[in-house]
Amino acid sequence: MIQFDEKIYFYLLAIVPVMVLAFLMLQIWKKKTQRRFADSKLLKRLAPDRSSFKSTLKLIFLLLGLSFLVLGLVNPKIGTKLETVKREGVDIVFALDVSKSMLAEDIAPNRLEKGKRIVSEIINQLASDRIGIIAYAGQAYPQLPITTDYGAAKMFLQSMNTDMLSSQGTAIDAAIDLASTYYDDTQQTNRILFIVSDGEDHSESSTAAAVEKATQNGIRIFTIGVGKEKGAPIPIKRNGIVESLKKDNEGEVVITKLNEPILIEIAERGNGEYIDGSSTEKAVEYIKEQLDRMDKTEFEAKQFAEYKDQFQWFLAAGFLFLFLDIFVLDRKTQWLKKLNLFNEHDDE
Repeated sequence: MIQFDEKIYFYLLAIVPVMVLAFLMLQIWKKKTQRRFADSKLLKRLAPDRSSFKSTLKLIFLLLGLSFLVLGLVNPKIGTKLETVKREGVDIVFALDVSKSMLAEDIAPNRLEKGKRIVSEIINQLASDRIGIIAYAGQAYPQLPITTDYGAAKMFLQSMNTDMLSSQGTAIDAAIDLASTYYDDTQQTNRILFIVSDGEDHSESSTAAAVEKATQNGIRIFTIGVGKEKGAPIPIKRNGIVESLKKDNEGEVVITKLNEPILIEIAERGNGEYIDGSSTEKAVEYIKEQLDRMDKTEFEAKQFAEYKDQFQWFLAAGFLFLFLDIFVLDRKTQWLKKLNLFNEHDDE
């Protein structure tokens, strides 16, 4: 298992493509300038020891050196031991609506991103609870099984989008049924399901049955509403630019609205509560209070321990390549010149 201490230094790697681009532009400028001065044959005679590939080799050494130094600053750590630890918490599953209606921008930046932000902030507040993630639209899809790896959870969360499921619609019942399979610990007394949605439900008749079945399995259902009651159109974008608005079969622009009554009903039937997601801070604070009040159950979890710093290897490699860059000259190496591996001999 690998951890990174200072991930912010990864941004320094942006200098690599900039340097490559600058090098290519410089080479183009050099060739144009040289052609104005003399033809290629005459230039070879004037500078017979000049290597045409050494400059590229020096750039490669320089880029490798800088890249390894950046990785050294990031300080990768490797977990050398997998151990079983005792933890206390509850099992939490997040069911996130990824239907097209979640693209509505009545809440900034849009409903889906707002929902992902709320879930991410909730994860930040957790200490030792286990979490799982489900994506649902016309069907439900297991995005992440129950785990204590919050880093992986946030990574999977950020990758969720409205194109990940081909079946469109909103089937909350399918999400609830799938969530029921996530809780595999018979000793876990607190099982929580957070449904993050705008409340559009194309399977209302079967949702009530799914909620009842879930509560019988000891699952409490909380719903988090994202969106506004006045509603908004659904933008259709390409490369981040709005091309049109979604329309119905009659050519009218579809206005999708937050359906609070359905979300409130699901929460009441599921022995939970409805939470307004308009304010991320207020929603997360309220959820944190609710989780803190719940009894925690002890469980075993495996995790990597005894992480060891690895920065020294990257720094050593970085300085080595910078050393090579300094001592590799632009002129030809005599023994390579004799071999003529790069066809650099003057034309006879």
